[in-house]
Amino acid sequence: MTITHQDCRALDAQDPLAPLRAHFTLPPGVIYLDGNSLGVLPKATAARVADVVAREWGTDLIKSWNTASWFDLPQRLGNQLAPLIGAGKDEVVCTDSTSINLYKVLSAALNIAREDSPTRKRIVSERSNFPTDLYIAEGLCKERGLELVLVEPEDIAAALTSDVAVLMLTHVNYRTGAMHDMAAITAAAHAQGILCVWDLAHSAGAVPVDLNGAGADFSIGCGYKYLNGGPGAPAFVWVHPRHASRPDLKFMQPLSGWWGHAAPFAFTPDYQPAPGITRYLCGTQPIISLSALQCGLDVFTAAQSLGGMAALRTKSLALTDLFIKLVEERCAGHGLGLATPRDHARRGSQVCLTKDTGAYAIVQALIARGVIGDYRAGSGAASGSGKGNGGTVHKDILRFGFTPLYIGFEDVWNAVEHLRQVLDTAEWQRPEFNQQHAVT
Repeated sequence: MTITHQDCRALDAQDPLAPLRAHFTLPPGVIYLDGNSLGVLPKATAARVADVVAREWGTDLIKSWNTASWFDLPQRLGNQLAPLIGAGKDEVVCTDSTSINLYKVLSAALNIAREDSPTRKRIVSERSNFPTDLYIAEGLCKERGLELVLVEPEDIAAALTSDVAVLMLTHVNYRTGAMHDMAAITAAAHAQGILCVWDLAHSAGAVPVDLNGAGADFSIGCGYKYLNGGPGAPAFVWVHPRHASRPDLKFMQPLSGWWGHAAPFAFTPDYQPAPGITRYLCGTQPIISLSALQCGLDVFTAAQSLGGMAALRTKSLALTDLFIKLVEERCAGHGLGLATPRDHARRGSQVCLTKDTGAYAIVQALIARGVIGDYRAGSGAASGSGKGNGGTVHKDILRFGFTPLYIGFEDVWNAVEHLRQVLDTAEWQRPEFNQQHAVT
């Protein structure tokens, strides 16, 4: 059955989540399909940051560590975030960057795993994992004389051998939008005595996650994608309670700064770790950035009355289903492939299209029209089927993220219409769209 523009408008009219769009500042004439890279500005953020700067800092000065509760902001935001990722109270802190937090948890995981079995000398990860994760793991392996083993997603199970210490995966793949079965993979790893570290950068706020239900060991993620915390927003870190308060210092994260101390204002010369997740803090916290992140998390708190993550997931799947269907109906014959799984259980909140040539220029032409997605370069010879099976895809990617907090069904229709026009007219071949920028 063919879907019309009017059908999409009707879907928006009956969307119970439509009121959430009013929480965001969306530029007129822009269809923003890049919230999987940088989230939209919540309307409350500018006033909140201005208040932190002008009043809490400018007027109240150092008193605000107490009067404005700056001091416990990482824990308060962690508790606000926790329900989105299946974590319990006082199990999450918002702090530092994704890369720094990964260094902390991967170091701790290696210490724990190798204490139990010194012969475990490997970290296993997906070859197409986000590069910063691989770089951090590579650095730790060089430092400790270990081996980083990279495999295709279909080969993960076979790679879980007795010499593996840690399995490190991103829940939703940044290139393809393919989503792992966290519970099943964690169980398979644990059956071989392997600890699991999960990166939720493309999951938190986009898909339901249940870290405790899956029995995961460690997790990290960023605050500036679906959580809408702003560019470079603080990240977050979760550690399962069975690991968080281990008494031996060798099982701790290595960045033992003063904010992770049990009594930071006692100013003792020796390090005594704070209980639980607080020990995963390091230095003085970025209060202005954390305050901006709080505005993004507040929207998810508001969404709870509308069905929360379950409702957001239902809409996300409907949006991505619609996009796939319309692209295949209206853009046929232009050599587009589908890298994202069709199976709902294996799909994140993005759709990634492949094209042999011109992917970057097509995205630039769309951006010039106000349809903002992004481009990811291929990683070698094409071996993916391009049929949406979630396997390895090495072709160039046109990547579109669908944030159900502020994207509607008519947005999807209009985005595909612009894509059709760009392809039909060969608009993307214009020279200005083929000049590559530093950030793609």
